[in-house]
Amino acid sequence: QAQLVESGGGLVQAGGSLRLSCAASGRTFSRYAMGWFRQAPGKEREFVAAISWGGSNTYYGDSVKDRFTISRDDAKNTGYLQMNSLKPEDTAVYYCAARSRPTTSATTWRSYDYWGQGTQVTVSS
Repeated sequence: QAQLVESGGGLVQAGGSLRLSCAASGRTFSRYAMGWFRQAPGKEREFVAAISWGGSNTYYGDSVKDRFTISRDDAKNTGYLQMNSLKPEDTAVYYCAARSRPTTSATTWRSYDYWGQGTQVTVSS
């Protein structure tokens, strides 16, 4: 199985940027498609972005499209989420996740087999 560890969260002012990293260990990272989800207090888990095996396809939630960019470096067993033009409503715990089954949906959290512990992102106004 895969172990995932997120890093890069923190406090940033509105309009600023952060880059989250998701380091994978345990099994070859290239075996998995990867996704990012977030959850704010009192809200349901929300799809943020996903990237396919090999990185040829990417998907974004409507609220982050054109501001966030997902990428992966299989040689480093690491995935990334570049977040630009951050808004206070982006404040949440961000989770990276990995899925092994190509028949499942990239945007549904139930499709993912492994999850990181989460990293807090706080955007001040």
